[in-house]
Amino acid sequence: MASRAPRENIDESKLTVTKPKSKAVGLPAVTNALKISLEQMGPLRSVQTLLAVNQVDGFDCMGCAWPEHDKRHTAEFCENGAKAVAEEATRRRVTPEFFASHSIAELKTRDDYWLGQQGRLTHPMLLDEGATHYRPVDWDDALELIAQEIRDMDSPDQAVFYTSGRTSNEAAFAYQLLVRGVGTNNLPDCSNMCHESSGSALVETIGIGKGSVSLKDVETASLIFVAGQNPGTNHPRMLSSLEKAKKNGAVIVSVNPLPEAGLLKFENPQNLVGMMVGTELTDDFLQIRAGGDQALFQGLGKYLLEAEGAGRTSPGLRTVFDHDFISKHTVGLDAYVKQLEDVGWEDILEATGLTMGQISATGERLLASKATIVCWAMGLTQHKHSVPTLRDVVNVLLLQGNIGKPGAGVCPVRGHSNVQGDRTMGIFEQMPEKFHDRLDQEFQFRSPRAHGYDTVAAIRAMRDGMVRVFIGMGGNFVRAAPDSETTEQSLANTRLTVQISTKLNHSHLATGRRALILPTLGRTERDTQRTGDQRVTVEDSMSAVHASRGRLKPASEHLMSEVAIVCNLAHRLFTDSDGHPLPNTPKAAWLALRDDYSLIRKHIAAVLDGFENFEEKIQNPGGFVLPHRPRDAREFDTASGKAHFTANHLEYLRVPEGRLILQTLRSHDQYNTTIYGKDDRYRGIHGGRRVVLVNESDVSELGFEDGDMVHLVSEFRGTERRAENFRIVSYSTPKGCAAAYYPETNVLVPLDSVADISGTPTSKSVIVRLEPAGAGSHG
Repeated sequence: MASRAPRENIDESKLTVTKPKSKAVGLPAVTNALKISLEQMGPLRSVQTLLAVNQVDGFDCMGCAWPEHDKRHTAEFCENGAKAVAEEATRRRVTPEFFASHSIAELKTRDDYWLGQQGRLTHPMLLDEGATHYRPVDWDDALELIAQEIRDMDSPDQAVFYTSGRTSNEAAFAYQLLVRGVGTNNLPDCSNMCHESSGSALVETIGIGKGSVSLKDVETASLIFVAGQNPGTNHPRMLSSLEKAKKNGAVIVSVNPLPEAGLLKFENPQNLVGMMVGTELTDDFLQIRAGGDQALFQGLGKYLLEAEGAGRTSPGLRTVFDHDFISKHTVGLDAYVKQLEDVGWEDILEATGLTMGQISATGERLLASKATIVCWAMGLTQHKHSVPTLRDVVNVLLLQGNIGKPGAGVCPVRGHSNVQGDRTMGIFEQMPEKFHDRLDQEFQFRSPRAHGYDTVAAIRAMRDGMVRVFIGMGGNFVRAAPDSETTEQSLANTRLTVQISTKLNHSHLATGRRALILPTLGRTERDTQRTGDQRVTVEDSMSAVHASRGRLKPASEHLMSEVAIVCNLAHRLFTDSDGHPLPNTPKAAWLALRDDYSLIRKHIAAVLDGFENFEEKIQNPGGFVLPHRPRDAREFDTASGKAHFTANHLEYLRVPEGRLILQTLRSHDQYNTTIYGKDDRYRGIHGGRRVVLVNESDVSELGFEDGDMVHLVSEFRGTERRAENFRIVSYSTPKGCAAAYYPETNVLVPLDSVADISGTPTSKSVIVRLEPAGAGSHG
């Protein structure tokens, strides 16, 4: 049986709303995963792919970055992982004939779901200047067009090189070397829009921008905070780890503006008892006001301080604070304590929307804990004050010595499967001097030191006509970025946009004067080069690096791997007609690297700490774990050589009368910008995505009723942005707060509204008003 034909647009006027679920996964997740797999791949291909996902001799899931145990289950995937695999391994194809039949103007009228449903790209395609349709182009002409545009630039900084988090370590390392060989650090990536705040706060406080825990730590912790995160949809395999922690006696505190089904009760499909009985995961649910997390952790620090002053104790300590750890391994306690003494409980309660009783009860959980972990995701990282928020998370952990001991630490949970690995490989606009020095030594050139553009800076530069070439390695830049209309207009200012992609998306329709689509291999597919079949590597959320090898026949004979695309382009740019390196460019055997990825890994081993004997290490079934000095030795690569307590001014949004704080979020039928369907069954939304979830009291006080159609209007520094025709759904969310799906609401996120220090767009704290549909001007 073959896969079914793509679905047409879904009529969202037939959207229905039911009661939200209070449990997640179980039999519905299994049946839905199988349904989508069969639709996209057919039965035989479904078996071939799903049984290879996250296996030691298979491929790494292109979904989330949650790690695996050395011992794997036969079905080592979740529902959304199965959807991601089905989307990539689909039998549907987008051929040159498709582009001949559909103009750019027509495709722009289609939504993200319809575009993604059409299938895999099969040929390189070129949009000529002034053309209405893409046309096929051969690889040599496509690569030469890119090379010539780069050669014609007045400055290396006229090029921007974006990266998605699904890119392998090998492709990412080659890509950053190409970019620095061009002479720029313009390397924006998806992390700029998601976890940049985590890196900024952690580097400052503990000296490394990565989490400090392992799966064993999670499963043996005494207390786990899951803050600003929805594992049931975004990292479903995390639920299995939380289930193990719970069975080992852990207390789980969920901190979120919305109740999330996966954190309420988990029905584990990997065993019969888990499926039938389930496990209630959350002990305490703190339904916090959006952006109130900093106030919560300051409140918890203040509670511990007051308990310390009262002479109370914690397990294994004579005091609440771990004074031995603090004196040996930290600095800055006095300034932090002074800040806690100065902050008032009234401000903390107003900012959080919680009661004193809730904060006290959570403080008691901390006092009783032998080892505490705080897990978080974008609910904490996408606010103006996200970096101070995460500093305050670290402060609370440092007070009780919860860094560098079993069952304790920081756990930023990454989204894309290799977003952390890409950063390790050098995909960053401001890598440290040590990285540049070792890169220069290995490749005998001088890499540029001036900081490049992050994502927001890149959009501003394109908007201002300062960028000639935009290249996107994976992802869907125009849908992932904030301020959608500005982003599209900015891309239109370039001379050439290049998208290296597996599937059709809206970024292929937001073009420069000319545009290229370069179709690439997916994670599921066999990557055969001149020296034989290749494997790549990825790094998960817990710094473990392991190999990934696709098994399927490529979707088209015209596909090229990301590594091959980068190496072929670099060879054109950096060698003369006789194949000799040009002056002041990296001395790399680009075609040899293309033909044998193990040669790239040798270069990685020479440049990056922890990758010594890289090739040998990935022979181990579970790969290897990179060094992490705070975790491994309680050593900190900070200016002082110690972990830093920080004193942070309390910040939170004060919302004007008649306005709401909007947070953007994913539906369950979605992974990042990829839309798998129009349902969000855990939240009870069926057949549509243009909904806004609003507190029942706010609905009536603002003069509306459940089910009314409204326009969302964001307000920022005297300017307005509009997202039209959303249905109000009365929902359990704190008063004054609302939620709606992205990318539909990215248009509301102002380009200039970013987190201090990290520059991350403030997608979780957008001030909006609701207008009756039909009122006001149309935008």
